[in-house]
Amino acid sequence: MDEVTVLSHEHKYTALGRVTTFFVYLFDQIMPDPYVFAVILTFVAALLAFFFAPNARPQQIATAWYGGVFNLFTFAFQMVIMLVAGYALASAPAIRNLLGRIASIPTNPAAAVSLTIVVSMIASWINWGMGLVTAALLAREIAKRIPMDFGWLVAAAYSGFVISTEGLSGSIALSQATHGSALNIVEKVTGIVTPLSHTVFTRFNLIPLAVLLIVLPIVFRYIGPAPANTFAANPDKLRSEDATPQAKEKTNTLGGKLDNAWILTVLLVLFIATALGMELYRTKGSLDLNSVIMTLLMLGLLLHWTPAAYVAAIKHAARISGPLILQYPLYGGLMGIMTTTGLAGVLSKVFLSFSTAHSIHFWTYLTSVIITFFVPSGGGHWAVQGPFAVPAARDLHASLAGVTMSVAMGESVANMLQPFFALPILAIAGIKVQRMMGFMVITFLVSFVAFGLSLLFLVPAQ
Repeated sequence: MDEVTVLSHEHKYTALGRVTTFFVYLFDQIMPDPYVFAVILTFVAALLAFFFAPNARPQQIATAWYGGVFNLFTFAFQMVIMLVAGYALASAPAIRNLLGRIASIPTNPAAAVSLTIVVSMIASWINWGMGLVTAALLAREIAKRIPMDFGWLVAAAYSGFVISTEGLSGSIALSQATHGSALNIVEKVTGIVTPLSHTVFTRFNLIPLAVLLIVLPIVFRYIGPAPANTFAANPDKLRSEDATPQAKEKTNTLGGKLDNAWILTVLLVLFIATALGMELYRTKGSLDLNSVIMTLLMLGLLLHWTPAAYVAAIKHAARISGPLILQYPLYGGLMGIMTTTGLAGVLSKVFLSFSTAHSIHFWTYLTSVIITFFVPSGGGHWAVQGPFAVPAARDLHASLAGVTMSVAMGESVANMLQPFFALPILAIAGIKVQRMMGFMVITFLVSFVAFGLSLLFLVPAQ
C-alpha cells in the first residue's frame, strides 16, 4: 500500500502516544514479515520440544511437523475463501455505499478509530469471521475520507477481534455446549454439557467485554502518532483498487448470454439459501465459519447479479490472498510439533502444579496466552490445553466453565500480538504488519488486565 505522510491532523500528541510511538518504532525495526515470523516460531518450537517434550526425538519432531502442515489445509482454504468472498461482496455498489455512509460518520481521526473499534467489536462478538472482514473494509473506507495514520486505523479494526473467542462463534465455548463434540473435553471428563449461559453469558465474561467496549475506543483516541510520524494511506490508490471490477464484454453467442444470465445467479442463490437454512436449523441457529462463508458468497452473487460480474469481482479480490496460502501451512506444522510431541502439555503442567481452586483460572489464562503464540487456532489450542486444564479444575473443585473461558480469553488476548488471525485483515487493508503491531501492544495490555482481573475476582466457586 502506497502511503503518504500527513504533517498535521486534529489528534494531539499525548504521553500515551509517545509510548505507542516507541512500540511502533520497535516493531518496525525488529519484527520480520509474518512468513518469517512463522518460520522462526517453527524452529523455536522444535528446539523447545527437543529439550523439554517427552516424545521429541529429531525424527519425531520432523514427522509431527510434516503431518501438521496438512492438518490445517481445510482451515487455510476456508480463510482464503472468506477473504476473497468478503472482498468481492464489498465491491458490490450497494455494500460500498453502505460502508461509505458508515465511514462518513466520523469527522476526525480520533472519532474514526473509536467508531472502527466499536463496529469491529460488535461484529467480532457475533461472528469472528464477519468481524475480520467488516473491520478491514470499514478501515479502507474511512482511510479514503480522513487523512490519518493507516497503521493506527487498521490496529483499531483488528482490536475488535479481542472479544471474538468470548462471543457467539467462539469454538471453545461452542464445543463445550455441543453434546458429543470431539472437542467437548468437559463432557468427556465429567459427563456434563456446559451451556453458553455458563460460559459466554456470565458476569465474568460479559463484564470485561463491557469494560473493553468502553475503554479501548477511548484509549485509542490518545495513542495516535505525532503528526510528523503519521503515514496515511493513499486515498486515490484505495479508490482505484476498490473500483468496481469490469466484467468481460457481452457477446451475442450462447456462451456470452449464459455468462450474463441473471437467472443462473438467482437459482444458485436460492439453492445456497435452502442449504444454509437447513444447516442453521440443524445447528439451532449456530453460525460457524462455513455458514459465514456461504452467506458472503450468497450475498455477493446476489448483489453482483450476473455470473460474469461476480467472476470479475472474485478475480479482482483473489490478488490479496497470496500471503495466506503460504503461511497457514507453516502454522499447521507448528501446531503439529506442539501437540504431537507433548510440548504444550509440559507447559500446562508447569502452571497447574502450583494452582489452587481460586488461582487456577488465572494460571490457565496465562498458559493460554503463551501457548497461543505457537498454537493460534482456537480449536487446536483447546485440544492440547483442555485435557490438562479440565481434569485439574475438577480435582481442585474449581469452576469448569471458568477454566474453559480462561483458555478462550488467553487465546483472544495473545492474538493481539500473534499475526495468525491478523493476516486476512492485513491483506484486505493492504498494510504491513509492522505498521500495525506497535499499536496492538496497547490493546494487548489493556485486554490482558481486564480479563485477568475478571478471572481472579469474578469467577464463582464450583
